[in-house]
Amino acid sequence: MLDVIEAWHTAVNAGDAPAAGALCTDDVQVGGPRGAGRGRGLLVGWVGHAAVRLQPLRWFCGDEGAVVEQDARWVDGGTGDLTAPVRVATAFGVADGRISRVLRHTDLDGALAAAGLTTNDEVTARR
Repeated sequence: MLDVIEAWHTAVNAGDAPAAGALCTDDVQVGGPRGAGRGRGLLVGWVGHAAVRLQPLRWFCGDEGAVVEQDARWVDGGTGDLTAPVRVATAFGVADGRISRVLRHTDLDGALAAAGLTTNDEVTARR
């Protein structure tokens, strides 16, 4: 499960919207502070215009999903510089090896609650 989420981060950070979309289900749920919706096209459009870089910091994993705490930085359209980092957390759902849910939260507690996880679900080592 975490492999597909890592690949998604790599695609998003490269601004590769088609690659990020290919890792998701057709009806992927996408949401954040500005609203929510469904569909691979929505996600591809968001990646294409968001110009965001997400640095994963902490990972939490359960049977049906994961939460990644991240430092988010956006590319300034005028200068090309990255903004100061903002701490966020994203709740991911994974079904049949594809991402089915990408819900960005402003804090870790909200993302963990949305995913049915706790801090006890933190991944401290990968197999």
